[in-house]
Amino acid sequence: MRNRNILALTLAAAATLAAVPAALPAAAATAAHPTNSRATGGDCPQLSKKLEWYGNNRAKLQRTIDERGTCANPDLGHGRNKRPVAAFDWDNTITKNDVTDATIAWSLRHDKILRPKSWKSTSKWMTDEADRALTEACGTKVPVGKPLPTSRNAACADEIFEVREDGKTMSGAAAFAGEWDHRHTVPQYAWVPQLFAGHTVPELRSYAAKARKEALAAPIGATQTVGTHEIPGYVRYYDQQRDLIRTLKKAGFDVYIVSAGSEPVAEVWSKSVGVDREHTVAIRSVLDRKGRITTWNQGCGGVPVNKGEAIPYIDGKRCWINQEIFKIKGKKAWDKQDFGHRIALGGGDADTDVTFVGDATGAHLVVNRNKSEFMCRAYDNADGRWVVNPMFIEPLPRKEGTYPCSTAAYNEHDGSKGPVLREDGSVVPDQQDSAY
Repeated sequence: MRNRNILALTLAAAATLAAVPAALPAAAATAAHPTNSRATGGDCPQLSKKLEWYGNNRAKLQRTIDERGTCANPDLGHGRNKRPVAAFDWDNTITKNDVTDATIAWSLRHDKILRPKSWKSTSKWMTDEADRALTEACGTKVPVGKPLPTSRNAACADEIFEVREDGKTMSGAAAFAGEWDHRHTVPQYAWVPQLFAGHTVPELRSYAAKARKEALAAPIGATQTVGTHEIPGYVRYYDQQRDLIRTLKKAGFDVYIVSAGSEPVAEVWSKSVGVDREHTVAIRSVLDRKGRITTWNQGCGGVPVNKGEAIPYIDGKRCWINQEIFKIKGKKAWDKQDFGHRIALGGGDADTDVTFVGDATGAHLVVNRNKSEFMCRAYDNADGRWVVNPMFIEPLPRKEGTYPCSTAAYNEHDGSKGPVLREDGSVVPDQQDSAY
């Protein structure tokens, strides 16, 4: 059992959805079409028919559950019969709206952000412009380590939220600069747990719990104001996703949440869908000797304790899944693994999920939020196993035009855009939005 307390260190110490194509390997074909499957429906845990899915998506997901779960493999979990794994992103995949934003908004409205010694020290990529904007807006009168009065200081709340949301200052200057692998991290995501430096994990969990209670009580469509930012004021669990997780667990799957948010926040929310802390993976902060969150993070794939270089983001989600679930250590954790060391079902909503969802061997569930790289993969449907569903609450309208798959949808490691390529090197053609 892995250590559920985020690694306590001092800063000094930190120095199947359609027929299996003929081209699939024999092992994959065997797993996708088990010979000892019982008749579908009788003893197989079933997705609720009372909950609406787009098109025939329920049937596609049910097929993977039947073929990979206890219906076909009644001895799952015994001896060498390892449980199949399902992994899901959290924000806008299991819930409508972002629980990290909800937690930050609640914290800003209740003066829970502590003044850092310097804003620039909170992120290795923070620019002088952002450091200056935050310092000017939030002031220096509050002692270091004490709460900033963000509930009354709209300018300070604005700057903090703008940096988190768009990686910019309120004047439009870049908040982060320098070099980082754009498929391993994004500074404004890594900055969220760094923003809570000085708090303990139980404190952060309590803020997330209070934000959760407030967001679930707010009516659908409600908004809230942070500084001068108007953002969603409500969050809802998707009933279809709750049912999917419940059914997967009944069918013998191990179900994980893999989020690019702060782990204590994700843990508060995942508990209510039956996913415990042991099965919740997100950004893990390093703690000091007093148990307080620092601006350092745990690493993945051979990356040691760091300032945010290897978070669960795009290829980083694959790394964390390989490392934490399949126990693959070192640089190999960044690589796509063999059939037996990959998840059976993956679900997400954005480009940050494209790699791990694409690794799934049984079904790739995509909640359509019009994110180009992800939707290019989904609509190309190279292996016939992609399942695209509009958002279950307030779905987006059809995207105008096409996704630029052939030219500028792939997120390159250096931050530029390029064509989306299939495994054989061929270019994915531009795709039209068809599930909306």
